[in-house]
Amino acid sequence: MVAEESGPGAQNSPYQLRRKTLLPKRTACPTKSNMEGASTSATENFGHRAKRARVSGKSQDLSAPAEQYLQEKLPDEVVLKIFSYLLEQDLCRAACVCKRFSELANDPILWKRLYMEVFEYTRPMMHPEPGKFYQINPEEYEHPNPWKESFQQLYKGAHVKPGFAEHFYSNPARYKGRENMLYYDTIEDALGGVQEAHFDGLIFVHSGIYTDEWIYIESPITMIGAAPGKVADKVIIENTRDSTFVFMEGSEDAYVGYMTIRFNPDDKSAQHHNAHHCLEITVNCSPIIDHCIIRSTCTVGSAVCVSGQGACPTIKHCNISDCENVGLYITDHAQGIYEDNEISNNALAGIWVKNHGNPIIRRNHIHHGRDVGVFTFDHGMGYFESCNIHRNRIAGFEVKAYANPTVVRCEIHHGQTGGIYVHEKGRGQFIENKIYANNFAGVWITSNSDPTIRGNSIFNGNQGGVYIFGDGRGLIEGNDIYGNALAGIQIRTNSCPIVRHNKIHDGQHGGIYVHEKGQGVIEENEVYSNTLAGVWVTTGSTPVLRRNRIHSGKQVGVYFYDNGHGVLEDNDIYNHMYSGVQIRTGSNPKIRRNKIWGGQNGGILVYNSGLGCIEDNEIFDNAMAGVWIKTDSNPTLRRNKIHDGRDGGICIFNGGRGLLEENDIFRNAQAGVLISTNSHPVLRKNRIFDGFAAGIEITNHATATLEGNQIFNNRFGGLFLASGVNVTMKDNKIMNNQDAIEKAVSRGQCLYKISSYTSYPMHDFYRCHTCNTTDRNAICVNCIKKCHQGHDVEFIRHDRFFCDCGAGTLSNPCTLAGEPTHDTDTLYDSAPPIESNTLQHN
Repeated sequence: MVAEESGPGAQNSPYQLRRKTLLPKRTACPTKSNMEGASTSATENFGHRAKRARVSGKSQDLSAPAEQYLQEKLPDEVVLKIFSYLLEQDLCRAACVCKRFSELANDPILWKRLYMEVFEYTRPMMHPEPGKFYQINPEEYEHPNPWKESFQQLYKGAHVKPGFAEHFYSNPARYKGRENMLYYDTIEDALGGVQEAHFDGLIFVHSGIYTDEWIYIESPITMIGAAPGKVADKVIIENTRDSTFVFMEGSEDAYVGYMTIRFNPDDKSAQHHNAHHCLEITVNCSPIIDHCIIRSTCTVGSAVCVSGQGACPTIKHCNISDCENVGLYITDHAQGIYEDNEISNNALAGIWVKNHGNPIIRRNHIHHGRDVGVFTFDHGMGYFESCNIHRNRIAGFEVKAYANPTVVRCEIHHGQTGGIYVHEKGRGQFIENKIYANNFAGVWITSNSDPTIRGNSIFNGNQGGVYIFGDGRGLIEGNDIYGNALAGIQIRTNSCPIVRHNKIHDGQHGGIYVHEKGQGVIEENEVYSNTLAGVWVTTGSTPVLRRNRIHSGKQVGVYFYDNGHGVLEDNDIYNHMYSGVQIRTGSNPKIRRNKIWGGQNGGILVYNSGLGCIEDNEIFDNAMAGVWIKTDSNPTLRRNKIHDGRDGGICIFNGGRGLLEENDIFRNAQAGVLISTNSHPVLRKNRIFDGFAAGIEITNHATATLEGNQIFNNRFGGLFLASGVNVTMKDNKIMNNQDAIEKAVSRGQCLYKISSYTSYPMHDFYRCHTCNTTDRNAICVNCIKKCHQGHDVEFIRHDRFFCDCGAGTLSNPCTLAGEPTHDTDTLYDSAPPIESNTLQHN
């Protein structure tokens, strides 16, 4: 250092500075414009310098190295230490000296110290525009010095800092340059200073608890908490007698943020507190409430009350929890925007909307309430979007008494009762929500309510998906309803919804259950892969099921029982483990123009006194009979096409009756019509043709009336009557059948040759006592003549059977047939269908 300063001025101290004339007196305030000018020339910031006084040339020579040393040689650490004693305005002036000073005076650590001294924030609080505040992480911020940037944004404001005001005003020299900062001991005093000319309405409330202040806001002030760490936890404003904050007309653009607001009355249940709240927002005002913690211990009223025409606040990022009353109450035509709030563990509803209140509520987290999550009633409305509503003690969302909210893309789940409850003439639109894992039904609709439930996913409920009862209505459209423990949709007690375009599948119970005089139009749904029936209709119900696809169920497709009625038309019903349709116990539906195929237990089963008008259907490719009629049932079948069955066409037995008229029955593997065991149907003007067995077979003491039927081109023959059968016949045409049985008998063949064990040709059958045949065995006439010649044989009757001799199941091999099979019994009737055991699961 000595070597560098050798020369004419070396005998003087290097710190001797040339005296400079004083600048014109000017207050430098670090507003945004001043701070942006910190890197410009001093002339631009502080005006023109006065001319320097003339000094000797020697003095000029001596001062130059000292000035150069301060500006260029003094170590950064020393300069920074000096700058650390400066306030913000002096730092701005120092930044104007030279480029190096400008860089050092903008050091983030310097500004962080100043910033925290004034504002207390441990992270910069950005304020880019009116009504907008947010904290940032400095290391992630795009600009190099967010502390300084925030300082200039927040600089001109009043500070409520109890006990500091006296110190501040008693030490003007210490805080020189901060004349524009105002300090108060109370919030009320700060609000009273709004009228001062240099005050722009920004109030900082510093760490502390502020009790029983009268905070009535009727001007566009901005009030924000100022504290280290989690700001709202450190700034607490509470009242024990009156509403903590009241916003009145004139506070249109007011802002309150980053603080805890409490209403904590001594007498928590007194009725006079019903009108007192943490926040009360009245007519014609639209304040912003941001990042606040809101608590009320009063057991009446609400924590936040927004009431009256023109009340339109923005409440965002707030926590309204642990209140002993309603969390947020919006009523009397009030509106507002409520976004990103946490609303939880309130004693009553998280949100009430009443009396034409119509808020916009987005992305709120409403959970663990001790009552309902959201309650709209008495003409309440509102638009609810992307909210997460869960684990509330009652329903997640309740709509009552002409309320009409719109709920879009919310998640409503894990409710301790139901998900959505619409009752007492409630309405509403519920669109594209996820409704799942609720203890009761995902959606309840009752008592003349008429909501729209559209495009939702309703799944994995501990009971049903959608439950409509007690004169409920509604449009249930385009929903995906699956995996629920009870029926996907249940309609009962005179309810009459429109159910269409839904997918109802993979339920642990049935798909759609209509009972107790339920009604409704059920159309164009896809109902599949449910554990019990795809659709149940019972106990006086009369729905219309139209153009649905009901398939791949683990039991019945559509099940009418116990006086279930209604219309089933133009549906595709296929691939069920049981029958496609079952009708029993007094049920009398109209079944028309359906396609019913692929049933593992037949197409339609009518039993136990079932009725029904079955017309113009196509019934095909079922594993058992296309239509079963049994046990005193008496349906009407007209103009159906029953074909390509893997068993018979129509099977009537055990006292079955029915009118079969103008049906086409063709290409079935077994008899076109089998009538057995005391049954007595009427067959009129049917065409029974191209069957792979007999046309009509009547056996086991059954009778029938056959009029005007055409029976042709069936493989075994046209009409077969077992021993003891008497029928009434008129104008039937039995023609051009292949008569394979008679031809086989005439050629001396074993009838097993044409039937195998899959068909039961009707002819004379015998038993052989010599071969010890049982009551379950039968032998054809040609085997008796050839294989059992000379044996003790007995003619049994003319009936349906396959030959056990040809099947190889007797002790002696058949000399007429080919290789033996392993079948042991002859069955005289087709295997009976499986009746639904759905009732066991009710």
